[in-house]
Amino acid sequence: MNFTKMHGAGNDFILVETNDAQRNWSKLVIAMCDRHFGIGGDGLILVMPSDKADVRMREFNPDGSEAEACGNGIRCLARFVYESGLVNPKADQITIETMVGIRKLKLLKERGKLIGIQAGMGKPAFGANDIPVVLQKSDEKIVYLKSMLSYSVTIDRTKLLLNFVSMGNPHAVFFQQSPVADFPLTQLGPKVEHLAIFPKRTNFEVARVINRRQIEVRVWERGVGETLACGSGACAVAVAAQLYGSADNKVDIKLPGGILQIAWDGAGEVLMSGPAERVFAGEWPE
Repeated sequence: MNFTKMHGAGNDFILVETNDAQRNWSKLVIAMCDRHFGIGGDGLILVMPSDKADVRMREFNPDGSEAEACGNGIRCLARFVYESGLVNPKADQITIETMVGIRKLKLLKERGKLIGIQAGMGKPAFGANDIPVVLQKSDEKIVYLKSMLSYSVTIDRTKLLLNFVSMGNPHAVFFQQSPVADFPLTQLGPKVEHLAIFPKRTNFEVARVINRRQIEVRVWERGVGETLACGSGACAVAVAAQLYGSADNKVDIKLPGGILQIAWDGAGEVLMSGPAERVFAGEWPE
């Protein structure tokens, strides 16, 4: 099986071009993403044929679960599709079918050379059913900030105000004033991910607003663990910060693996720009 290893701001993926929808990919991804006995990666992306878009994307986490959305992964896929000749080399846009709808990605070029990719990440949603999160209407822990649900929890004597945003997949964002490097993410991340209020678990972001144009973030990804970057998580943080009134509609999200540029007009689709790099290609033994 031929594969290509790529990364977006250190969030790394194994890409496989296939039309095999029957294979047990959930089992295979566990072996392929193992960083000691496999290729190593934060996920496996299948590049599949589509009758609705240029290609179809499926993304599996290292624990075998399938993700609804993946911002860094979709940029990597767009670059792979473009450089593999699966679309017209003169194309300025690629459409990708995902579990949460068709996503459009703009190919940014300079003198015919691809220099960047901007991904349309869809509109954020905030309802309990959108996340999803199971809450009681009488629960005093619920706070409504404009349309966004916020919820107070205490884990290991640490109080967290979680702000819920869906970017097609669930996110819980926590803002703090101290550097995010100080937060015990490896300790509290898995406990937030598996809180009983999240029937499908959640991604967890810890963020600090540096100024209205810069936010630093660390991410605990559902089914993965801590990653160097998370595209949909960066979008969720930017949206939440804007709803709090502490960020402009264009903001740089500084992650351990690099910087993602997020733009949101407060009503429509969230736009994300960032790197997508090819690392190496190889063969996986069947």
